[in-house]
Amino acid sequence: MASSFVVGDTFRKKVTGLLDNTNSCLPQTLREELEELLEKSQPTILSFSTARKLKKYLQDKGHSPGQLHEFLEDSFLHLPQVVKPPRNPELVARLEKIQAKLANEEYNRMTRNVNTQEINRNGTLADFGREVRSVKAAVVTVFNFLVTVVAAFACSYIGSQYLFTETTARVISAVIAASVVGLAELYVLVRTMEGELGEP
Repeated sequence: MASSFVVGDTFRKKVTGLLDNTNSCLPQTLREELEELLEKSQPTILSFSTARKLKKYLQDKGHSPGQLHEFLEDSFLHLPQVVKPPRNPELVARLEKIQAKLANEEYNRMTRNVNTQEINRNGTLADFGREVRSVKAAVVTVFNFLVTVVAAFACSYIGSQYLFTETTARVISAVIAASVVGLAELYVLVRTMEGELGEP
């Protein structure tokens, strides 16, 4: 926090004139402080306490209270440089460990879904095997559906000879039975596929 001014040439000239003036009866302590200030080389530091004494003197002598600003016309606040305390080496080491740990966790989180066994952009042999198994399962499902429908048609056609004597009636009943079985098989197949797709 600022506690003093760095005064310029205007202050030095006005204070010199004030000290040289025999009519000015400056208090002894203020005179000594001002003389000591003038003896110092640049930059000249004027403390707030000395500035207050000078202002009080100017007010007591009938000068306007604002006259002090004329003395400090080319002056500016002296802001002391803040000295940072040295950091504790144990604390620095702990912070570095924590930062390394957090960076490692972030890296693991970002690379969690990366497959390190991938050989090229097309995938590995395991991916190819999974695709072959899924195609195989689809072919087996279609073949199973066709066999079921054909078997239902054949059973209905052969079994209907005990009910119908005409071939047309036997074929119609076999088609109806095969259609019912086919629709039931499709329903079961769709429900199974929905269940597989719904799994996480």
